[in-house]
Amino acid sequence: MGIPGRAVAAVLLAAATAVGTTGAAGAAAVTGGAGPGRQARAWLPEPSGPYPIGTTALHLTDADREDPWHPGQRRELMISLWYPTSHPAVGDDRAPYMEPAAGRHFDGPDGVGLLNYGTEPGRTDWSAIRTHARKDAPALPGGPRPVVLYSPGLGDPRTWGTALVEDLASRGYVVVTVDHTYEASEVAFPGGDLAPSVLPGMLGQPDLDIGAVLRKAMDTRVADTRFVLDRLTELGGQPGLPAGVAGALDLGRIGMVGQSAGGFTALQTMHDDPRIAAGINMDGQMHFPGSDGHTGVFLPSVAEEGLNRPFLLMGTGSDDSGSYRNQPGWNALWQHSTGWHADVTLTGSRHGSYTDAQPLLPQLARQGVLSAEQLRKDVGDIRPGRAELATRTYVASFFDRCLRGQDDHLLDGPSARFPEVAYER
Repeated sequence: MGIPGRAVAAVLLAAATAVGTTGAAGAAAVTGGAGPGRQARAWLPEPSGPYPIGTTALHLTDADREDPWHPGQRRELMISLWYPTSHPAVGDDRAPYMEPAAGRHFDGPDGVGLLNYGTEPGRTDWSAIRTHARKDAPALPGGPRPVVLYSPGLGDPRTWGTALVEDLASRGYVVVTVDHTYEASEVAFPGGDLAPSVLPGMLGQPDLDIGAVLRKAMDTRVADTRFVLDRLTELGGQPGLPAGVAGALDLGRIGMVGQSAGGFTALQTMHDDPRIAAGINMDGQMHFPGSDGHTGVFLPSVAEEGLNRPFLLMGTGSDDSGSYRNQPGWNALWQHSTGWHADVTLTGSRHGSYTDAQPLLPQLARQGVLSAEQLRKDVGDIRPGRAELATRTYVASFFDRCLRGQDDHLLDGPSARFPEVAYER
């Protein structure tokens, strides 16, 4: 349930509308496909870097913080680390995209597959999708390596950015993906426990203060991310961690990227925590409804005070996204910042184009899982391969420049390599 560049008060309400307007009827608009009794399948694009990838998942508990969505219990998170390895994954050695229980919930009537992206429930085997990473592989010697945190959109699971995450890891980064428990569609914990999102259950509340819910989610996300940063310094004592992973992290070179609410999380955490040296906001709105349902616009501190370190804004071709000038939060951030910053817009894209919706949903639409109209709403009409290439290239160029000191000059101005990308500086 990512926050796009539109009136943020409509976000949760739009999800409620989606329940009644998508599904089997919409999917029927695309002919052919998986057929009765068969589940659709899809594949992630190959990473472009030179390194094979390993991944491992960690269960973290913040003993000092009560869960804001479930008072009376400690805050628990799942994170994954993605990193270069010398043990490439093949066949069944490749880690699943989602755990089976998580995939079933994601594909169900209360899952984000339907609520955010309009996929017909029960039609896709999300756990059958394979990543390109070997589970629990040892880290490639030669570190430490720069670290990038990834935060997904509101309601999206941490897996929903795997194509970008894998590409960064294949280029030599250690990437840490974070699930925001009880806000993410579902979080699968060791032992089989599944924590579903509380957001769908809020939709029917007549006096729901959407602004308050969103501000609570944003505060929780920033606290989650800062806790994860703290725990990364303690990985050497983590039992069961694959060999070499703790030593692979260079915690003096940390960046963060996120899509939608994850983009807000990246820049707000960067504002609050000097450990993050550089950040990317991919189509994440940075203004919210005022308190108690008032019509005024609330600007977070990152927008009001700006950033003194480098950041990149990445907009889409939606009418309410695009240039930083189109959004009060982005514009305020731009005007108040002293660090290097630029704004790129991917023409023809939509809000889902910076997520795994871009490579996966066109494949599923061809199998009748969502309609052609819904697909255009999710990812626009840009060619998927071009969208994926542009996203990967600009994200890698930014972090290479800011965390490695390697500048390919892509971000100096408009590029003939990417005529579909509008550039502002």
